[in-house]
Amino acid sequence: MWTIRALLASAALMTALAQGQTLRFGLAEDPDILDPTLARTFVGRIVFAALCDKLVDIDENLNIVPQLATSYQWSPDNKALTLKLRQGVTFHDGEKFDAAAVKYNIERHKTMAGSNRRGELAPVSSVDVIDAATVRLNLTAPFSPLLAQLADRAGMMVSPKAAQAEGDKFGAKPVCSGPFRFVERVAQDRIALERYPNYWNKGEIHFDKIVYLPITDSTVRLANLKSGQLDFIERVGTSDIPALKGDSRFKISRITEIGYQGITINVGKSDLAQKNPLGKDPRVREAFELALDRDGIVQVAMDGEATVGNQWVAPSNAFYAKNVPMPKRDVAKAKALLQAAGVPNPSVTLMTPTTSDAQRIAQVVQSMVKEAGFDV
Repeated sequence: MWTIRALLASAALMTALAQGQTLRFGLAEDPDILDPTLARTFVGRIVFAALCDKLVDIDENLNIVPQLATSYQWSPDNKALTLKLRQGVTFHDGEKFDAAAVKYNIERHKTMAGSNRRGELAPVSSVDVIDAATVRLNLTAPFSPLLAQLADRAGMMVSPKAAQAEGDKFGAKPVCSGPFRFVERVAQDRIALERYPNYWNKGEIHFDKIVYLPITDSTVRLANLKSGQLDFIERVGTSDIPALKGDSRFKISRITEIGYQGITINVGKSDLAQKNPLGKDPRVREAFELALDRDGIVQVAMDGEATVGNQWVAPSNAFYAKNVPMPKRDVAKAKALLQAAGVPNPSVTLMTPTTSDAQRIAQVVQSMVKEAGFDV
């Protein structure tokens, strides 16, 4: 299932926009470390969008568009990517952004202990500084996802001077080149940013400050928006959307996101996987899938606010494999497969996040597969 991500803004936001005030943004979670090399969470990306510019970005149609790089060109053999860089850009500490900074950042992503970008940039073998405004990434083999990686945290540029000075403590006071610079962070309470006056595209920035406030309970988050304590929230509770549609005080933005809700099964990376029928027998995995009613999950657990899917992209995406359609629920066949596998009542442990939407989905899945014989 691909969640239809909902963002909700109050009408007062337009007034704040005109007056250059503080944008108060309600987050569904507290982000992890604010270091693009080490970061992992989805919600961290929301903060990074204001804090750290990337080499390239994606638009609402998933097209690659310029950001810190103004253009790019692949070599004829697709084993080198040359980027032309935007000139006149500075980091929040005043240091100049140039090809040497790009080289430093890519190498930091690849070599820093604990890096979560290392795998994303694994095919990049070296980085050449052609001149101050031109950099070339050399690859061991063609790698089509590279631009998409550079449109995310692997493409976020931090100040080499600050990163070298702070080491693994950089995330406590990050220095990037985005439209807003870091002010303070109080764990589980707030992250405060202020407008960077020397931002290369400062004419498009209309707020003086942004304060991100993590509020994990969707009901409380919405209540804060309604009371005027917040201007903007992300991940609106699906059950709240019908009432909000008729309230002129709020504007809802909805889109089928790139991320998805799915179940990942360990099929052989541990002793536990080989002890459990779900991990070692494909018939059991097929039975589990056939026991699921995807439309039912969307309607019951997500109030219809999701797109049903069975792949890593939604059916509306150009990369969706139409020759692998969504299987229909077939409990009788699922039971037969379990009987053939010799495990009519397999026991499975399902780990799920503690967020309310994830819990609801897990409970519906638990109930559905029980009909086929699974004990989840």
